[in-house]
Amino acid sequence: MTVHVELENRSGHAVDEAAARAAVAATFRAEGVTSGEVGVVLVGAGEMAALNAAHRGKDEPTDVLSFPLDGRDSLPDGLPRQLGDVVVCPERAEADGTPIALLLVHGALHLVGYDHEADNGDMLRRQEAIVEGIGPVAAVRPS
Repeated sequence: MTVHVELENRSGHAVDEAAARAAVAATFRAEGVTSGEVGVVLVGAGEMAALNAAHRGKDEPTDVLSFPLDGRDSLPDGLPRQLGDVVVCPERAEADGTPIALLLVHGALHLVGYDHEADNGDMLRRQEAIVEGIGPVAAVRPS
């Protein structure tokens, strides 16, 4: 069994999609999630600002948003686990100097129930440990 990572790049940045999928899959493996489906969408700053406004009431682009679905919930036999979606803005990541791999790990951890605003640093420690074990995800601004 594996976690299937579906990736769509609407950001305009050239991103190493295989490395991005690997970073997300490695996060789930590290968390003991061995099967399921997750969507990863790379978007531009305008689309990210619209999503952030609609879902968090903040009318500005952010670097990553997560939309969890099944997480670690028990599911009936035969029902595929829908982990949720991670949306990353490479443009914002570049402006902040934040590695894309870190954002993908961060977003994936939210899908399995971590909440850095309420867990006394558990998520950020876990994130750091996972990021240490994966390679970078290259992203290049369009020319």
